Amino acid sequence: MLESLLVPTGLVALAEIGDKTQLLALILAARFRKPWPIIAGIVAATLANHAAAGAVGAWFSSFFSDAALHWILAASFAATALWTLIPDKIDDDEANTARRYGPFMTTLIAFFIAEIGDKTQVATVMLAAQYPHLLMVIIGTTLGMLIANVPVVLAGNFAADKLPLTLIRRLASGAFFILAFVAVYQAMKVSGWV
Repeated sequence: MLESLLVPTGLVALAEIGDKTQLLALILAARFRKPWPIIAGIVAATLANHAAAGAVGAWFSSFFSDAALHWILAASFAATALWTLIPDKIDDDEANTARRYGPFMTTLIAFFIAEIGDKTQVATVMLAAQYPHLLMVIIGTTLGMLIANVPVVLAGNFAADKLPLTLIRRLASGAFFILAFVAVYQAMKVSGWV
């Protein structure tokens, strides 16, 4: 059960580094200068988005064997590793939302929309398919989002000026490649190849 919490927490925290929602958190922090409503909006949006993604993943797992799920997970880690190397940008629609609502609602709406189809949502689907404790996966992926985004919110523009994002993105990608190799090994074990 603990693995259903810790693995999703670590994976999503890594996947979130340099993601558009992290950039969105930075923009919102600089715009509103009110970190707690922004953090609350991140929590609410992530719980809603990842609960839906987790439900899809749990449903998805009923169609595949354990061996197939291990191979799919390995492929998703490798894809996430490559995806992490691609810098994200904020869409104009996401930035314009801040003009209409306060910090909590702006964050809630913008984060929920930005997470649709994002690598952390895809990771949540795959992790929920892989691990038996859906609630722990959702809590873990939400914690991962908070681990990556709360420091950005609290640090505001300072974080953007001081962190070498390219280096961090490459390290996160490397971590996902390592996880992909571990997942391949696990898939080989489950398939009886090792």
